[in-house]
Amino acid sequence: MPRTDLNPPLKADSIPDPNRWKALVFIALAQLMVVLDATIVNIALPSAQQDLGISDANRQWVITAYALAFGGLLLFGGRLADLWGRKRTFLVGLIGFAAASALGGAATGEAMMLGSRALQGVFGALLAPAALSLLAVTFTDMKERAKAFGIFGAIAGGGGAVGLILGGFLTEYLNWRWTFFVNIPFAVVAALGAYFFIREPAGSRNRAPLDIPGVVLSTLGLVALVYAFTRAEGDGWLAGSTLGLFAAAIVLLAAFVAVEARVKHPLLPLRVLLERNRGGVYASLGLAVISMFGLFLFLTYYLQIVKGYSPVMTGFAFLPMIAGMITGSTQIGARLMTRVPPRLLMGPGFLLAALGMLLLTQLEIGSSYAGLILPAQLLLGLGMGTAFMPAMSLATHGVEARDAGVASAMVNTSQQVGGAIGTALLNTIAASATTAYVAAHAAGATDERLLQAQAMVHGYANAIWWAVGILGVSAGIAFALITTGRPGTATASSGDSQDAPDEVRVPVVAH
Repeated sequence: MPRTDLNPPLKADSIPDPNRWKALVFIALAQLMVVLDATIVNIALPSAQQDLGISDANRQWVITAYALAFGGLLLFGGRLADLWGRKRTFLVGLIGFAAASALGGAATGEAMMLGSRALQGVFGALLAPAALSLLAVTFTDMKERAKAFGIFGAIAGGGGAVGLILGGFLTEYLNWRWTFFVNIPFAVVAALGAYFFIREPAGSRNRAPLDIPGVVLSTLGLVALVYAFTRAEGDGWLAGSTLGLFAAAIVLLAAFVAVEARVKHPLLPLRVLLERNRGGVYASLGLAVISMFGLFLFLTYYLQIVKGYSPVMTGFAFLPMIAGMITGSTQIGARLMTRVPPRLLMGPGFLLAALGMLLLTQLEIGSSYAGLILPAQLLLGLGMGTAFMPAMSLATHGVEARDAGVASAMVNTSQQVGGAIGTALLNTIAASATTAYVAAHAAGATDERLLQAQAMVHGYANAIWWAVGILGVSAGIAFALITTGRPGTATASSGDSQDAPDEVRVPVVAH
């Protein structure tokens, strides 16, 4: 079939951007700011709640307002980057995120805080897909691409743990407001660097009109889905409100797919989603994030409540996971990405992470940090880092330049929805197991506090078993669906052969 692209792709002999490595620094800095913000506020929340008089019933909205806006608008933000220009969208996202952070840090009441968190989510939804798509269209040489995505993958995987460290330090030694204010220097430095060093490839924008029905349906559908999992955590999975939200999400997202299959210029071209390798990446990555975000929650509570760690000590206790992720991304994934097929990095990486999770199922009140938690975190970090790096690259590689933004948004969407599901699903499982343990052992208990601690740890261990299984499914999806060979070889993919990952579809750089 002849190609009818408005922006026909060029091969890998395009002129490389001489400032591409400087640009990577500022793209990575912006990504770090967005990712760590997902966890940095968690540690500061108790202090912020007390200062601002936020009720227990409404405190979840400090987290939920961000998640709903960010998750619901990601596809729109990705397509806007394709239409409006990735660099421009990136800069607007940075400036807006900094302004929203300043508003949150200066909040004088509940409404101001919740509004600032929603605005952070809105601008984050512009920033995150623009950052990844800029990386995708800037690095076209496979060896350079491997290094660049190794760095980006380490940040995407480890940023949440960095947020726990930074949040603990700022809350304990300064003030909870600095968990917001700290974003401002990040954003200013990244924006200045982006303005001077990022050069977006010429002719890579999508000039098609915006798919308004697709924007409305996808935004409402994703908001309903994320909110349904949030409500399930508090109200229960069988509550009428929870089931109603899930039903609404299914109807809206089904309508979105039907619209995208028929409109001339879809918000999310189904060629991006249905190509076998990219679909496998979105599914396996989203599932892996479910287990990882659940673990952040459990270990944070275990270390602070059971072990009595301070917020700063808790943050530093996550360092082995960060070290493992950086090593897995930059030393394993990046070095092997050009030598072996992606599935042979992603599948074993998820299995290694599952082994780390498996160790944590043995968690007890008296468990040794050095003997159990540290090696488990190292294995988890190494596995996730090794798997994340090729996943980030494969999710955008081979896609036409005009679709790079929305393909990048799908990566972030799978992670965001995965994080919401992980927090709600695994926390619900842990809570149920905890309640059952207390009921079974209450009669013979002599120390109620000890019983509560034992029940809590029992609940965490039960939920972590589910996380092990979820990582196993992620590995299975990677092995089964990701069929492309190593970069530079013929692909075995089924689906749209036009999107084969060994073809670089990036126009020349405009200077």
